[in-house]
Amino acid sequence: MDNEKTRREFISCSLRMGAAAIAAPMASSLVSSAQAQTDRRLGFALVGLGSLSTNQIAPALQKTKQCRLAGIVTGTPAKEQIWADKYNIPRKNIYNYENFNRIADNPDIDVVYVVLPNAMHGEFTVRAARAGKHVLCEKPMEVSAKKCEEMIEACKKAKRRLAIGYRCQFTPHHLEMIRLAREKTFGDVKLIEASFGFRIGDPNQWRLKHELAGGGALMDVGIYALQAARYVSGEEPVELFASETKTDKVKFKEVDESIAWSMRFPSGVMANCDTTYLVGGMNRVLAAAEKGWFQLDPAYSYSGLKGKTSTRDMDLPQIDHFAAEMDDFANCILKDKPTKVPGEEGLRDVKIITAIYESIRRGRPVKVA
Repeated sequence: MDNEKTRREFISCSLRMGAAAIAAPMASSLVSSAQAQTDRRLGFALVGLGSLSTNQIAPALQKTKQCRLAGIVTGTPAKEQIWADKYNIPRKNIYNYENFNRIADNPDIDVVYVVLPNAMHGEFTVRAARAGKHVLCEKPMEVSAKKCEEMIEACKKAKRRLAIGYRCQFTPHHLEMIRLAREKTFGDVKLIEASFGFRIGDPNQWRLKHELAGGGALMDVGIYALQAARYVSGEEPVELFASETKTDKVKFKEVDESIAWSMRFPSGVMANCDTTYLVGGMNRVLAAAEKGWFQLDPAYSYSGLKGKTSTRDMDLPQIDHFAAEMDDFANCILKDKPTKVPGEEGLRDVKIITAIYESIRRGRPVKVA
């Protein structure tokens, strides 16, 4: 009897050990697979190789943890070899605007980053989505709400993710502004002031052509002030009033030069915002609350942001904004989670910008839908 019991115990133990031996490599394989997915670097293709791609985005890709520069799309043949040599891009990953659709057959490329004039964002976002690629699109999302909606629908239909390049939402300084507002560190925010502008140079550049830009200073840099007012308040404006000043009617024949606007939010918070292509020095966001204030100045530059409150300086690290936003988007794709800057966020800004232009035309306050 004792021998039979011993035999059963031996068999049971052997079975448990065998199961464990089988399960261990399986578990290890699953962990390794999950780790490989997390460690994977997504291939990005830049569409448009202008100043932003050249001086900011491509260098930032070299600093990312989950991205790599895998391809380029350009309408300037002379740039192809320069970029290929500098970033070791194979010929098969270089496209132009005509053969762009062939990117669908390229497994090296996971994400298309659209860095083109505003009025071209819609076309290439839709084409990229149809090619089965995720899309990161520079701001402003497009020049009309209708185009934005088409971009969102195309990505949803293709089951691809769409994010808008709101880099400031990934910086420690802007995140601190949001935290101070949400936690009511200085009480309820009552008034927001936000401004961004610079003196634009070359009168022949695309930013001054309405057909390509859709607008002037407001579409280009005023959108930063608009974004800041929205995410500091944590609300959406319900009414706004705007006015425009144009001192150089030759240079700014097609687009706006300087615009000031005020927005009223549901809680009663007011935001006063300004943007211009005429002068520099406008680069800040300030939130005035019941028991103090907090601000960034400069607020929207690519580096060197400085923050301060009514009681202290903000001691925060400087980071590469573009590297942070691209790594975040890659992480969202790899982990199948939503981005905090989806197409709907870009659409909202474009709707508000449209209302600002409407207020200027009508010369009176307008409701924001």
